[in-house]
Amino acid sequence: MPHISFSALKDWNFCAWYHKLTRIDGIGGFEGNAYTAFGNAIHEVCEKKLLKEEVNEDDMFIRRFEYFLGKLEEEQDQKLVEEMREQGKAILPEIEDALRDYFGEYEVLGSEIPLEEKIEDEEEYIFKGFIDGAIATPDGKVHIFDWKTCSWGWDAQRRNAPMTTYQLTLYKHFFARKMEIDPKNIETHFALLKRTSKKDRVEFFRVTSGPRKTENALKLLKKALHNIKNQRYIKNRLSCRTCVFNKTEHCR
Repeated sequence: MPHISFSALKDWNFCAWYHKLTRIDGIGGFEGNAYTAFGNAIHEVCEKKLLKEEVNEDDMFIRRFEYFLGKLEEEQDQKLVEEMREQGKAILPEIEDALRDYFGEYEVLGSEIPLEEKIEDEEEYIFKGFIDGAIATPDGKVHIFDWKTCSWGWDAQRRNAPMTTYQLTLYKHFFARKMEIDPKNIETHFALLKRTSKKDRVEFFRVTSGPRKTENALKLLKKALHNIKNQRYIKNRLSCRTCVFNKTEHCR
């Protein structure tokens, strides 16, 4: 079945025309950079560490970082790349301690858990995604979280922005249905992996995802699907300044 992911929803919310160009017409948008290569590499190591697999974390991070850098077409700032190598190696030893400090005793339920779930009142599309981590604590709660790489951290505005928190809200909703768990027993969190921080390089914080926020997130999801299916691609001129297609042959 056709599917929609949170990243596709985020693209549509940014600009429906951008979504059409990249997701439907297959015209390249943002192709990645050193920051995305860093994020992809450290995510893979976090997955192994969460599952307590025996790996040489430094070696794996460097190898995967170099792999993702090699897929980029543009030449990268080598000074930045070298800094990132050291920053990644500094973050990794703090992950397990941060998990224990934040959650206390816990049981790992899974990593990179796939979601391919039906959307209520929607026959053509399913919601698709991956949950970075899920654990259970002795109080009966299930916790799902998403690793996010960043520079020094997020300010309050970023932590509470709807299009930031809706990711976990939708993941919680569809994870609850997949696992047949009462949403009241699921809590959601982001885990920041901070490159330039000198201490507390790994920070977990909770995001509330109650019924009202879930309703709003699903409303946005269904609005996007309604417009996509009806081929309504209205340009969001407020996003032009940061769009890679601005003033190109694809969008004037």
